[in-house]
Amino acid sequence: MNDYLDPINSVGMPELADSAIALQFLLSVKNGVRNCAVAITESATPEVRSVLIKHLEQGIDLHGEVTELMLHKGWLHPYDVDKQVQMDIKSAETAVDIARLPLFPNNTNRKGLFPTPPK
Repeated sequence: MNDYLDPINSVGMPELADSAIALQFLLSVKNGVRNCAVAITESATPEVRSVLIKHLEQGIDLHGEVTELMLHKGWLHPYDVDKQVQMDIKSAETAVDIARLPLFPNNTNRKGLFPTPPK
């Protein structure tokens, strides 16, 4: 991956981006469920507690849906630790590879890489 502008280096990137977004969403939902559970224990009225319980149940359902999506897509392997560790290592290596790309390469001429109409 010497040239991030070369289209060949974008192969597989949409899938990586989708899995990263799904994982971040899963973690956000999990955090919301945790916060909602804490809020329930600190609520002062039954009405507030009732609303928070509904939100908690919706958050738990959403967590299940996102988890199922990630399992179906092969982005999450909670029952196979070795497979999950290998995926995490590959993700970390990809992140490091992307971080090492030069932001402004010396040669920015892309003439001939893309089909262009004749002038």
